Amino acid sequence: MNLDDFSDLIERPDGGVRRDAEERRERLTVPPGALGRLDELGEWLSAAQQSVPVKAVEQPRLVLFAGDHGVAELGVSGRAAGSAHELVRAVLDGASPAAVLARRFSVPLRVVDAGLDCDPELLPESVVRHRVRRGTGRIDVEDALSADEAERAVRLGMAIADEEADSGTDLVVLGDLSVGGTTAAATLVAALCGTDASVVTGRGGAGIDDLAWMRKCAAIRDALRRARPVLGDQLELLATVGGADLAAMTGFLLQSAVRRMPVILDGVVAAACALVAQRAAFRAPDWWLAGQVSGEPAQTKALDRMALTPLLDHGVTVGEGAGALLALPLVQAAAALAAELPERTPEAAEDAEDTAEWSADGATVFDAT
Repeated sequence: MNLDDFSDLIERPDGGVRRDAEERRERLTVPPGALGRLDELGEWLSAAQQSVPVKAVEQPRLVLFAGDHGVAELGVSGRAAGSAHELVRAVLDGASPAAVLARRFSVPLRVVDAGLDCDPELLPESVVRHRVRRGTGRIDVEDALSADEAERAVRLGMAIADEEADSGTDLVVLGDLSVGGTTAAATLVAALCGTDASVVTGRGGAGIDDLAWMRKCAAIRDALRRARPVLGDQLELLATVGGADLAAMTGFLLQSAVRRMPVILDGVVAAACALVAQRAAFRAPDWWLAGQVSGEPAQTKALDRMALTPLLDHGVTVGEGAGALLALPLVQAAAALAAELPERTPEAAEDAEDTAEWSADGATVFDAT
């Protein structure tokens, strides 16, 4: 498998449709610019859907890829190594922030076990049946995955994307359920952006103290030494310092772009996978939105590199797709406004054109009232 092949498969959202959406926006009764970024979101959705006016986002889905990372054994996370299955259980039981928000917004959720380090019997078969391997290697001293496992994980993500697209999902909120995942994500970002470990090391969704931060920084530094020689091959990079969940998310993002299915990215793990996917297919980021600022410096680095501006900045660091879920109503609102606001009557449009011409001729336009 060569991820670079995706470059020929992924096209940008339809530029002609976007221009039509922009022209329609000019004709609405609400003045251009009055809705701020919602205008841009509505036009982006029109291009992605190839539809003017834009269609409502009616079948969104929260997709969470789960995995444990061996590097967590070093004490780089606020959670115990091998405990990601507890996060999964909380989501399935409806007791996590993401589960509460998904329930509140009527968004079905799906959890995919790509590499949890637990007995399969602890979770439903529908969750664990996709597992690539149990846990991942310690990326500071060994590969996260074998080459075969990395390919299987990418193909898993591709298959999940196809299943979602085939079932009618029209937008995905993408997140992760991992322990140690932010360490692997920061390593990927540092490697692809050419930065040092200290620049990308954050405190994770669970929060860590200064000593744990120093351990995390050291682990990323050591993993970076192993990542740099394989930067030319994205699949090998994921095998070396990624993980089953990260490789699956990368495959998911690439295949979602192939299937023209928009995705809202959650935190640093999703951003890191998106950066790997961008390295393989430069048009792919045009299908993604950054849902929120997670506070992780690696996320900021990755989003800057992809020119993605987060929709929200509420200080939500919990991960699990929660922050990106909060951005979903904003996207749905943009679609509703673009589709349902009335256009100006022909008479009003003609008056507006006359006013614009008068103003352009140098006359002073004023409000007589």
